[in-house]
Amino acid sequence: MALGALEAGVGVATAYPGTPSSEIIGTLERYAHELGVYVEWSVNEKVAFETAWAAAISGVRALTAMKHVGLNVASDALMSSAYTGVSEGFVIVSADDPSMWSSQNEQDNRLYGLISYIPVFEPENPWEAKELTKKLFDISSETRHPVILRTTTRVSHARGPVRVGELRKIRVKGSFKPEPRYVLVPSNARVNRIDLLKRWSNIKNVVENLEFNKIYGDGKVVIISPSTSFSYVYETIYKSDLINKVKLIKLSSVYPLPENFILNNISDAEKIIVIEELEPFVEMQLRDLLNRNNIKISLLSKPYEYRAFELSIGRVREILEKILGASLIKEVSISRIEDKPRIPPRPPVFCAGCPYRPLFFELKRILAKERIKAVISGDIGCYSLAYYDPFNMQHTIVEMGGSIGLGNGFSTVLEDTVTISIIGDSTFFHAGIPALINSVYNRHPQIIIVLDNMTTAMTGHQPSPSKPKEERYIRIEKLAESVGVRYVATIDPFDTEEFRKSFLEALKVVREEREVALIVARRKCALVAYWDMLRDSVEIIPYTIDHSKCVGCGICYNLFACPAIYADKNRKAIIDPELCIGCGSCVVSCPFNAIKPIKPVDQEILKKYWF
Repeated sequence: MALGALEAGVGVATAYPGTPSSEIIGTLERYAHELGVYVEWSVNEKVAFETAWAAAISGVRALTAMKHVGLNVASDALMSSAYTGVSEGFVIVSADDPSMWSSQNEQDNRLYGLISYIPVFEPENPWEAKELTKKLFDISSETRHPVILRTTTRVSHARGPVRVGELRKIRVKGSFKPEPRYVLVPSNARVNRIDLLKRWSNIKNVVENLEFNKIYGDGKVVIISPSTSFSYVYETIYKSDLINKVKLIKLSSVYPLPENFILNNISDAEKIIVIEELEPFVEMQLRDLLNRNNIKISLLSKPYEYRAFELSIGRVREILEKILGASLIKEVSISRIEDKPRIPPRPPVFCAGCPYRPLFFELKRILAKERIKAVISGDIGCYSLAYYDPFNMQHTIVEMGGSIGLGNGFSTVLEDTVTISIIGDSTFFHAGIPALINSVYNRHPQIIIVLDNMTTAMTGHQPSPSKPKEERYIRIEKLAESVGVRYVATIDPFDTEEFRKSFLEALKVVREEREVALIVARRKCALVAYWDMLRDSVEIIPYTIDHSKCVGCGICYNLFACPAIYADKNRKAIIDPELCIGCGSCVVSCPFNAIKPIKPVDQEILKKYWF
C-alpha cells in the first residue's frame, strides 16, 4: 500500500499507530526524505485525518491510515469529508481486525462507508493492495470524493510479489481556494448534501468497470465474496474440484456494489451464496438489489454464528457444507496447528527490563499492605499486560483514553474505594487530556498514573510527543499543572521507595482534598534503551543470584515475573544472562538481597540510556 501510494504521487501521509495499519506509514517514513513526501505520526486518528484532509482540499494527494477502532476517533471528520469532497485524491486506510488479534472489538468498518456515503474497496492480496491503492487515488481525484481502502489483519500481514512501477511526480505544496462547500454551516451543508448525492451517482458508475472485480468458473450456483474473504473461498472450491461447477464473483468494490456487473453475471443463476467475514454487509446490499429488480433467485448466507471471527479454509468448508450439503464438498486437506506437538504455554509478559514491572509490583504491595480498596481503570498499551498474572492490576480496559474517563465516573459513584487510573504517555496525548481536564474541572478525586516510556512501544516504537531530545517535546507534568492539577509528582518507576512515597501523598490528596492527583512514572522503554546501548557498544552487565542467600521463596520469578529469571529444580532462582539486559530492577524484589550484578555497574552511564 505504501508503494502504491508512492506510485500514485502521494504528497502527505499521516497516521496514528495501530496494528495492523502501522507498517504503511512506517514504510513511507523510511523514504520520506529521499522522495520529498511529508509523513507524520499524529497524536490521534482525528488529527491525522484532518491533516491529510486539508492537504486533499488543497490539491495535494493524501493518505491517512489507522486501525478499525481508530476510525471511530476520526469519524466526525470522516462524515464531514464526504460533504466537502476533495480537490485531489484522498485515500483513507482502515485496517480491520477480525478475530481481535490485537484489538478490543472486531467492528466491520465497511459500515462506515454506508453511513458516510464514502465508497469502500478491499484488496485480496499484496499485489492488489499495491495496485488498488494506486487506482483509488485516481478514482478519488476523478470523483472529487474521499475513498476508504479497507484491509484486514491477514491481508495487512501477508507477503507476496508485486510489480514495481514508475513513481508519479510527488507534489507536497498545493493551493487552497476558499469555497462555501468547505464551511459546513447548515445553509451550505444542505447544498453539499445534494452535491454529495450527485457525486455518489458518478461513483456508482465508476465501480462498474473496476478491473479488480473478477469472475472465476461457471455454474448455476454463484458464490459472491469480497476480496478479503475470497482467497479462502477460491481455495476451498478449487480443492473440492468445483471450480468448473460454481461461478465465483470476487468484489473489490464492496460499497457501492457494481450492480450491473453483478446482475449480468447472475442472470442464469439458480442459487446465490454470499460468504464474507463479519457482518452480512454485501449480502444486505445484494438482497436490496434483487428486490429492486424483482429477481427471484434463492440467496443464501452463512449461518449466524459465523459472523464472529475471521474466516479460514476450514470455516468456509463448514459454511458450504451447511448450505450445499456435505456430499458436494470434499474434505479439504489443510495442516492444522492442533495436529502438531503442543508447546508449553507462553502467557504474555512485560519484556525484561520493562519499567512498568517494578511499578505494578510495588503498587500491588502498597494496596495489600495499606489495605486499600481500589478500582484500577486501565488503558490500551503495553501496560495492559498488567491485567494478567501475577499482577492482576487492571479492572477495566475498554478504549484509548478510557482509563481517566471511566475514572471520572468510578470516583463519583464508588464509596470507600480509591480510583486509580493508569495510562501510557502516547495514549494520554491521544485521548487522555480532555478526560484529565474534566477530572480537574468537575473535581473527580482519582489518582492518575501516567506511564511515560517516551515512545509508542506496543505498535512498534513510533515517536511520542513526550520523547526527549526532540526539538519540541511535551512534558506531561507541565501540561497537567497547566490545566489545574495541584498535586503532580514525577518518579522513576525503578525507585519503588520513591513511588511508594508519591503514591501515599497522592492518596492523601484524593481522600482529604477530594481532588485529582497525578504521578508521572518516567523511564525509557527497555527495548529502546537496550538498542541504544548496543549501538554505542556499551557493555551490558547482567545480574546474577547469590545462592548462599537465595531461599527459593519465588518472589522474583513468580511475583516480579521477569522472563530472564527462572527456578532450578530446588526452586532457587537463576538469571539467564542471555535475556537479562542489566537493568537491575529485580533487586527490589528480593527480601534477602540475593540479586547483584556480576561486576560493578556505572550507574551514571546507564542513566544516559534509560532517561
